[in-house]
Amino acid sequence: MDSTGKEREAVQLMAEAEKRVKGSHSFLRGLFGGNTRVEEACEMYTRAANMFKIAKNWSGEYSPAAGNAFCQAAKLHMQLQSKHDSATSFVDAGNAYKKADPQEAINCLNAAIDIYTDMGRFTIAAKHHITIAEIYEAELVDIEKAIAHYEQAADYYKGEESNSSANKCLLKVAAYAAQLEQYQKAIEIYEQVGTNTMDNPLLKYSAKEYFFKAALCHFIVDELNAKLALEKYEEMFPAFTDSRECKLLKKLLEAHEEQNCEAYTEAVKEFDSISRLDQWLTTMLLRIKKSIQGEGDGDLK
Repeated sequence: MDSTGKEREAVQLMAEAEKRVKGSHSFLRGLFGGNTRVEEACEMYTRAANMFKIAKNWSGEYSPAAGNAFCQAAKLHMQLQSKHDSATSFVDAGNAYKKADPQEAINCLNAAIDIYTDMGRFTIAAKHHITIAEIYEAELVDIEKAIAHYEQAADYYKGEESNSSANKCLLKVAAYAAQLEQYQKAIEIYEQVGTNTMDNPLLKYSAKEYFFKAALCHFIVDELNAKLALEKYEEMFPAFTDSRECKLLKKLLEAHEEQNCEAYTEAVKEFDSISRLDQWLTTMLLRIKKSIQGEGDGDLK
């Protein structure tokens, strides 16, 4: 059957499911087998949703028609007290809506989260908070809301002792907080995650990166704060002293103190030649550079 045929069949199934639901509301049907008709309608909506997907009635893997069908199935599952099935259908609906209607995708995922938290399934709820955060990042470009959902996911992961997953979410929060000039919030997270990882043989290599980022956030706010923070990090984590990140910070502090823009730029170029700077580091280093007297060209090279 071609895609048009599948789509036509899906539309027919939707209409038949709707009839079953309406029929289940009649008094006699309610007494004799009302639930059976709701179950049948539920199955029809799910089959219709999958047919819409097969019919490629979407852009890429996303189908608003499938989203609507999954959503109807989710509501009926809830009516039947099938919480887990309802949550699963809401997630399927959210995934189908993701590109075509990001806000509706978020509504469906939030409905699934409410069910999972009610069931005590916080790890799954956290995963869907991350999906919502990613929609706010990529589709709706609302970073404040993305931060809120990453924070909620981190809280749920922490409650379930999934510290590694919690840290990943918190690092996302820190990166965005710094971009939004919420430096104190970013510093607290980078220091917290750095402290948590520096004693772990498998993770301690990453600790230097978190202390480096925390120090850069300090530096943007105040040079003296950065110096004091650097001393603290070296004392807490002696391995940091020999890192390229720590050596760069010392060169930048010296250049800043001397208001020497050339020395600052040279130190950054030298670091970048071995470890390529990502967009976040470039942004932070530029913000510091602009505080050097007379520097306003906004370039690190």
